[in-house]
Amino acid sequence: MHVIILGSGTGIPMAHRASPSLLYYSGDGPVLFDIGPGTLRQLSRTGISHESLKQVFVTHFHPDHTADLVHFLFATRNPSVLKKRDPFVIAGPEGLGDFLDRLNKAYGNWLALPQAVMGVDELSLTKPDRRGFRSFTLLSQPLRHTPNSLAYRVDLPSGKSMVYSGDTGYCQEIIAFARGADLLILESSLPEEYAVEGHLTPAQAGRIASLAKVKKLVLLHFYPEVLTADIQGECRKNFHGELILGSDLLHLSV
Repeated sequence: MHVIILGSGTGIPMAHRASPSLLYYSGDGPVLFDIGPGTLRQLSRTGISHESLKQVFVTHFHPDHTADLVHFLFATRNPSVLKKRDPFVIAGPEGLGDFLDRLNKAYGNWLALPQAVMGVDELSLTKPDRRGFRSFTLLSQPLRHTPNSLAYRVDLPSGKSMVYSGDTGYCQEIIAFARGADLLILESSLPEEYAVEGHLTPAQAGRIASLAKVKKLVLLHFYPEVLTADIQGECRKNFHGELILGSDLLHLSV
């Protein structure tokens, strides 16, 4: 299992931290989790073309997690790309189809793609959901951030597993969903003194990882305020396993 953090930041522009996006290499082709502004440029820096993406999974509809869908669809519509493009699927929470329709209307149908090229798959917001692929199983879990927020889990036939929270507040759902994962990628937005509902602090992220008994914890989604704090020290109050502070273009293997 190999993952590249394309963006470890938020919607706040920072020179060295792009907006949220992860690239997962699967036997079914490259898979993207979230597609915040600048994702396609970050992707190109890894040597992977947007034309090769088979699946794009969106955690929720906030701009810092979805804005490069506009770039992705517009680039795919280019005749030189479209005539040779293999089919792909954009998946996400219920309401995704309507979200994409509204984007298309806002841009005067310049994002429209043939159904034979682009599929849309909506995952449940009322219960865990599952999709099977040739080389992995994808599970989703509604979380507490927006009414349309999901976490994703990738399970391999070998038994290896990865969980990506997207944005979430502290909740039992993410603890149960991440139970026993080899790799847990959690948001860690703000230090304790700036804590808000719907986001995690480093200490809360550490508590989740400890209760879920994960092997490796990676923190990302850093706002400027948390970058001035002792992220590792705060997380270590609760978690004593392998800890990595995420950065752009960091390669992770399990």
